[in-house]
Amino acid sequence: MRKVSLPERPDWRAEAERLGFTFADMHGEPYWDETSAYEFTLAEVEEAIEAPATDLHALCREAVDRIIADESLMARMGLPRAHWDLIAESWRSAQPEVYGRMDLAYDGTRPAALLEYNADTPTSLYESASFQWLWLEQQIAAGVLREDDDQFNGIHEALVERWRAILPPDTDVHFAAMQDVPEDYATVEAMAWAAREGGLGAHYTDLQSIGLSDQGQFTDAEDRVIGTLFKLYPWEDLLRDPFADHLATSQVQMIEPAWKALVSNKAILPVLWQIAPGHPNLLPAFYLDDVADALTGRGAARADGFDAVADRLRAGHVVKPIFSREGASVQIIESGRPVETSPDRSYDDQPMIVQEYRPLPLMDGLRPIIGAWIVGDACVGMGVREDRSRITQDLSRFKPHYIRG
Repeated sequence: MRKVSLPERPDWRAEAERLGFTFADMHGEPYWDETSAYEFTLAEVEEAIEAPATDLHALCREAVDRIIADESLMARMGLPRAHWDLIAESWRSAQPEVYGRMDLAYDGTRPAALLEYNADTPTSLYESASFQWLWLEQQIAAGVLREDDDQFNGIHEALVERWRAILPPDTDVHFAAMQDVPEDYATVEAMAWAAREGGLGAHYTDLQSIGLSDQGQFTDAEDRVIGTLFKLYPWEDLLRDPFADHLATSQVQMIEPAWKALVSNKAILPVLWQIAPGHPNLLPAFYLDDVADALTGRGAARADGFDAVADRLRAGHVVKPIFSREGASVQIIESGRPVETSPDRSYDDQPMIVQEYRPLPLMDGLRPIIGAWIVGDACVGMGVREDRSRITQDLSRFKPHYIRG
């Protein structure tokens, strides 16, 4: 893994505008940045990213099974008790999932480590699946990259096949996101594009226009009944919405299914460590309430396995809310001293977990994080984002990558 400076395509911004990639610049900063790219070997991709991410996804499913069967673990998930049965039934009835994005710390030397799993409403899909592939093709054509350079990117093709696998042909699917949020719209449009190629009907609907019929079914702005809904609306928020009371009786098929509320939840990280302590792609993780006193030396931990990794956690750990976005309310602590704190504290009221701190590599003053895309049960591609901060936040940049050797 190395970072390589490359010439930009001279007209890429005009192309982005033409293709609807309207958030290539955000907040006065570049979001898409092709002044450099990350180069990987095929062995790195296959052995250090693809295979571990696929295995971690299987481990997450094992964790869901354990959580569903244990009310004490369900209570740790921070989800309304009134909807635990809905979550459990979605798992027991094998309601199908489509996609997710694992955030991995990887420096090219140590095994990739799971930081968190955005398994419910992950964004950066369009730029990962489509725009960076276009970049590869055009840079090869321009002679900037070699003819035999490649990219770990089968995301779109895998999504097409996944839609075909989980729904009958010609099924109508509504794709919902918040109006006037370009990144969210790009995500649902990328999904709808794959669904159409998979032989399904696809309709965009504004999330806020969804209503409820007299028969208790969800409807779009044109009063069409929604039978299958792909929603870019986190389950932890939806389950606190008054509409959640109608989910069980509305007959709507939700994508992602309700059990993904457990996988996308950082409260799953301590469960993963309970299942597989010492796993090479996991970082030790515990619920803060169980280990806070032990971290500061003021008392004993109330968590099995903590003592075995206590020195590692005291040397460096991250405190994270079980629900958060863009690094909000995250704090990094080394040797008992906070060394970086997210300025956005909007999730401070959430339950917290503690995870061992794994520094991201520093490359030209920026820190890359690997987004490993899961479709179905396999890792099928990746994207790279980088940030000046140790905590990857909303000003991170998306960087293309290629495979050589």
